Amino acid sequence: MSLEKIINWNEVSEDTRVDLLERPTRVIREDQNEIIEKIFAAVMSQGDKKLREYTKAFDNVEIDSIEMTDQEIHESLEQTPKELKDSIRNAIENIKSFHESFSDIDDITVETVAGVNCSAITRPIEKVGLYVPAGNNPLPSTAMMLGVPSMIAGCPERVLVSPPNKNGVVDPTIVTVAHFCNIKRIFKIGGAQAIAALAFGTESVPQVNKIFGPGNSWVTQAKRLISSYDASVSIDIPAGPTEVLIIADGNSDPLYLAFDLLSQAEHGVDSQVILLSTSQRQLYEVQEQIKESLKTLSTREVAEQAMTNSKFILVDNLETAVNISNEYAPEHLILSFDAATDWLSKIKSAGSVFLGMWSPESAGDYCSGTNHVLPTGGFTKSLSGITVASFQKTISVQEITKKGLGNLSNDIVKLARAEGLEAHARAVEVRVSKNEC
Repeated sequence: MSLEKIINWNEVSEDTRVDLLERPTRVIREDQNEIIEKIFAAVMSQGDKKLREYTKAFDNVEIDSIEMTDQEIHESLEQTPKELKDSIRNAIENIKSFHESFSDIDDITVETVAGVNCSAITRPIEKVGLYVPAGNNPLPSTAMMLGVPSMIAGCPERVLVSPPNKNGVVDPTIVTVAHFCNIKRIFKIGGAQAIAALAFGTESVPQVNKIFGPGNSWVTQAKRLISSYDASVSIDIPAGPTEVLIIADGNSDPLYLAFDLLSQAEHGVDSQVILLSTSQRQLYEVQEQIKESLKTLSTREVAEQAMTNSKFILVDNLETAVNISNEYAPEHLILSFDAATDWLSKIKSAGSVFLGMWSPESAGDYCSGTNHVLPTGGFTKSLSGITVASFQKTISVQEITKKGLGNLSNDIVKLARAEGLEAHARAVEVRVSKNEC
């Protein structure tokens, strides 16, 4: 990495600025949708048999039972070191502490007009499917981020799916998290075929009402395609390649910033990392630290490729940097400077914000208590990350007295006839005229 990669925001055109904030193009096969649709059709028609065939073809593993047996779960729990179990428990407790605050909202009732009581009642989604990736590395942290809020929400049926490892079972750490989150059913399937199984059901895998969790382009696209099928199944959020944007003012330690950038870069070759700084010296020093740190990083091959999508941008002031961030709308935003809290009110769009040099993005990925399943690709302009509310639905209720209907009747009738819906109007009129409301 060299100084030539540093971009002075003031010296580039408006068109170039737009280009700089473009996400890297995710390389996918032209026939991806066609292949996924074939997978869907095969799973719908042949169920478990096809899931086994796809697992052998895509994961190079032969499995007998698609669902983890009690014995396999027990052995997985035994394989997870006690120290790691303790860390998992601690992280789960932190996540519970944060997300339980979202479950303290009581049902509400409002009298909108005399005699008209409107309520909102909250209910858990009955059946949810939790997808936990295990491609480059198994991600027990994702199991926590989905398992804890779904447990707090009280979803009656929760099933977890994750690709099997070379031993033909789900990674033991993921199984351990599922156990601690009281998830009883775990399935050894991944990819588009796992999404198909959750969306349509098979002999072993129950059909769910909503599918959660990030994944590779096949998983992401499979989730998006579900809406085109006649299945009452929804998805959580669009989740593409991960990303982080850091704003610094020249005072943060370059080594800290380097590893914050590398933390996201090592997720995948299509990850994107951006550093905005008011100090050219700092930008240069961070690049040098990245070059040195890559030499000893076990994930160097992936991180180095991802760094080709990086941007190092010199800005005049923090206000300009925040404006750039709001336009980019990052999944993760780190404000690595003193008094970062003072700038929080100016942040309009971000999935998760990390304030100050002692708040690395890694904390949010594991155990600060927030959630790391977040919108990417600019979707933070309109969507939020996973919370307990993601696993719930709100039902509206109205109870109207005779007097209350009388108070509403004139407006209902006029509005209904303005829309040409005569029966709507008469449904009110027959009550009013018959009962002298």
